[in-house]
Amino acid sequence: MANAKIIEHKAAQVTEVAEKLKGSSCAIVADYRGLNVAQVTELRKQLREAGVEFQVLKNTLVRRATAGAELTELDSYLTGPTAIAFSKDDIISPAKILTNFAKKNDKLEVKAGVVEGKVVDFNQIKALAELPSREGLLSMLLSVLQAPMRNFALAVKAVADKQEGGAQEA
Repeated sequence: MANAKIIEHKAAQVTEVAEKLKGSSCAIVADYRGLNVAQVTELRKQLREAGVEFQVLKNTLVRRATAGAELTELDSYLTGPTAIAFSKDDIISPAKILTNFAKKNDKLEVKAGVVEGKVVDFNQIKALAELPSREGLLSMLLSVLQAPMRNFALAVKAVADKQEGGAQEA
């Protein structure tokens, strides 16, 4: 019979993982089998710098957590060694870091994830990774917002130049 403390500890872990799945804007499931310690350390470093938490978890524990978080569609991806990257704020950074790392290290396999409470497959995570960063998106938005004002200023200047040219001829 299992020790009551062990059962209590595992129940707390399940609750913690379920809360992370619910509270994260993005959680990506990956198979890290075949990566050496140096590679895993480098991956963890990149993720930590982006504010992403990376945990190696037992599949049975995660399955119980997905049931608690009502994300049981994720269960089919929980095979083999599983690691999950949790990000509370940024959706794009973990996707970018993991897919870029997987391109350089073919041992890392990004399987699926949870984005804004919905289970997504690898192709959707790859599409997220191809989006520009938050800063890039904000600069694009700013450029779009500035364009009408810039065009209006150019039109006013053109009218003013035309009127000056007409006044000089007269």
